Amino acid sequence: MLIETSAPGRLDVMGGIADYSGSLVLQMPIAQRTTVKLQLRTDYRCEIKSYIGSSQPWLLDLDYRDLLLNKQADYAFANTYLTQRKQIWAGYIIGCALVLQKEKGIEFTGASIEVHSEVPLGKGVSSSASVEVATMRALAQAFQLTLTSTELPTLAQKVENFVVGAPCGLMDQLACHLGEPNHFLPIVCQPDLVESLIPIPQGLHFVGIDSGVKHAVSGHQYGTVRSAAFMGYSIIASHLGASTHDLKHALQTGERNHLPFRGYLCNISVDEFESLQNILPDKLSGKDFLEKQVSIDPVTKINLDTAYAVRTCTEHPVYENNRVSQFRSLLNAYVQQQTSEQTKTLTALGNLMYAAHESYSRCGLGSDRTDEIVALAKKSEGIYGAKITGGGQGGTVCLLTDTAGKQTAKALHQSLCEKYNQPLVWF
Repeated sequence: MLIETSAPGRLDVMGGIADYSGSLVLQMPIAQRTTVKLQLRTDYRCEIKSYIGSSQPWLLDLDYRDLLLNKQADYAFANTYLTQRKQIWAGYIIGCALVLQKEKGIEFTGASIEVHSEVPLGKGVSSSASVEVATMRALAQAFQLTLTSTELPTLAQKVENFVVGAPCGLMDQLACHLGEPNHFLPIVCQPDLVESLIPIPQGLHFVGIDSGVKHAVSGHQYGTVRSAAFMGYSIIASHLGASTHDLKHALQTGERNHLPFRGYLCNISVDEFESLQNILPDKLSGKDFLEKQVSIDPVTKINLDTAYAVRTCTEHPVYENNRVSQFRSLLNAYVQQQTSEQTKTLTALGNLMYAAHESYSRCGLGSDRTDEIVALAKKSEGIYGAKITGGGQGGTVCLLTDTAGKQTAKALHQSLCEKYNQPLVWF
């Protein structure tokens, strides 16, 4: 039986890299989707054709049993196998079978899988999560699995974290699975509290402009920033009485409720953080941290010789969570306001986006091209806010416009295509 499923990419409007610290985030699906066609086999062969970012398919043909260690699904073994053969791209797809075998006990005996994606690679709009969610949906249907609304994206995240080895948060998979057109999906990432959809007010538009600079969540700088934030959390938690045993327990079990602020930076208010920030070093080497502390992050490795910007990277999620909360409150107020009040609210919403963008840059996740787009947006009539999205370091810039300003945004997009002589994607 041939099974066909799909999932969209997503536009990160607010929250971005604060997701792994437990922030509220606001996400929306984009029109571009990934489609997966799957047919189970009984000979353990895995034949994968993936049309992502190229008219020529990426191909994989292997015996699924070669990915197993002693006939058992083992994430590290599969990662090493695919990496050594320079086929880690296939981990986003076949990794879904490995995760379902390990976590849900399916008897997987191979499949023919064809993937077609309109979600472009390296643009910060969750191309990988859309592949994982679409593939996971197909396999869940094939094996008649009943998964809860947050269970499927949680399993998809395991594919990326442990089979592929990319340290993404859960935000992307949740947004690709649960997002609805013309709505924001609010998620409190602790880890997966999904709140009621928020309709985007009529006359407001959130659009994305591709910077033309590729982003990768597996990139070194993203992981460094994430590690630094968790280092900052451990320093704060230890200062407030958490023991090394407490932190190790959280790392090993995933249980955090026994820790200060329930294990999430974003449960620290701005006022509380400002009273604690002086205990955080501006810079700290991985070696010096590990001599005294333990990180509770299971998906990043602290490098001994790296100097981490602990204070800045710890500060970002605390302030970003506050910005997202303000953003949501302003959106809720907007629909009740008169036109004159709405203009002030749009300006306030835009200022929160600009502040988020600047905070990305302080963490080291900005880029010259995205800074250029944000600067042009600030000068453009009808564009109220702009910020880099997702993991930063290139990718897509999200713009807030009204109906008239959307035409301005399209003109800005076209001028950038002409300036850089490349077909930049419009989301």
